[in-house]
Amino acid sequence: MEIRNALVYCEDHKFRKGTIEIQGERISRVRTAESEISSSSRMDCGNPGGAARTSGGSCANGSGETGTASVVVQLDKGVSCANGSGETGPASADASALDAHGLYAIPGLVDVHFHGADGCDFCDGNEESIDRIARYEAKHGVLAICPATMTFSEEKLMKVMRAAAAHKNGSGADLVGIHMEGPFVSPKKLGAQNPAFAHAPDIAMVRRLAEAADGLLKIVDIAPELPGAKGFIREISKDIVISVSHTCADYETTRMAFKSGASHLTHTFNAMPGIHHRAPGPIPAALEAGADAELIADGVHIHPSIVRLAFRLFGEERMILISDSMEATGLPDGTYSLGGQAVIKRGRRAALASDPDTIAGSVTNLFDCMKTAVLDMKVPLETAVRAAAENPARSIGIEKDYGSIAPGRYANVVLMDREMNVRGIVQRGRLVKLDN
Repeated sequence: MEIRNALVYCEDHKFRKGTIEIQGERISRVRTAESEISSSSRMDCGNPGGAARTSGGSCANGSGETGTASVVVQLDKGVSCANGSGETGPASADASALDAHGLYAIPGLVDVHFHGADGCDFCDGNEESIDRIARYEAKHGVLAICPATMTFSEEKLMKVMRAAAAHKNGSGADLVGIHMEGPFVSPKKLGAQNPAFAHAPDIAMVRRLAEAADGLLKIVDIAPELPGAKGFIREISKDIVISVSHTCADYETTRMAFKSGASHLTHTFNAMPGIHHRAPGPIPAALEAGADAELIADGVHIHPSIVRLAFRLFGEERMILISDSMEATGLPDGTYSLGGQAVIKRGRRAALASDPDTIAGSVTNLFDCMKTAVLDMKVPLETAVRAAAENPARSIGIEKDYGSIAPGRYANVVLMDREMNVRGIVQRGRLVKLDN
């Protein structure tokens, strides 16, 4: 298969007109025009509607030449050929190309911190919920997922780890990891975490859970001011990414955590002290340590000016966009659950029923967070794509398979128009059915 005439997000983080060649599940070659497409040219190129089209069977091959395709599939208003509800399937029995004229081709997104969607939570700890979440994410351009746990008992977390380990990829987004957000959280910065299960750092517990997860446990969060945190970080960071999270730690304590092996900051600005000129707190400590920094750009958690500030501070190579979405994502307003606590969803905001001032995750998927960052917060498109695909993949060590459009990577490609509406999704070389 080939994806032709697209504005391809290349390895140097620039868009160029080109062709993506696919063999089986992987990208075999990316052919692009030598000159970079300028920002103004990108936004003006293509057909006005932004939908992919056929061109009489002749397609540019990325170097200005044309050739006749045996079958060229048209992506008409985002309706891709597929074999069923949410499942992937061949573009056509004998299709050989997609004409993506006027569309951006970006890597499938990678979400390394979210809890659920479409009425299901990862901590349900069963295959039905994992499968439903994975299908929802794939239909919204998120093709690799590393869902997060909440603060629960070890028994409950063990059930979650075992369910994840038993899951077989092939339907919906690929489950590529687990982000263990609780239970090593500060009782003073719980957010939506359940105080009944907050726990002191426990190396043996994490080892047991990691064994049950069968290699999927990628990130473990901790409040570095907790007793025993320093030794915990030194030990666990040998095998798993340690993230500073749900913390009241000051600058010095957080700085020591990063010196001990932490390398990640969970939902930056949320559930932690802010920046003060006499009490810097965790964020400057993470910045100076070269840590990756997660950010929720849903338009609720963080003001747009602070989103722009974060990208300028940490740089486009270290920012990671996350959704932090919960089970109400994609569903109407109402009462839902997160971490065993009731949550009220109203519009784009979810809050604890018991404390309406406490935000309880987001109700926005990662693609829409990226879209919000670009269209409403004025983050450059190239920067936002990198923060939603390449950077998260690198952060959990899966960058050889996910997060970029390059030879050898899985053929995970999202085609979108200039208004950032999804027009087509290719996952492992096969089209994904979109909701109409």
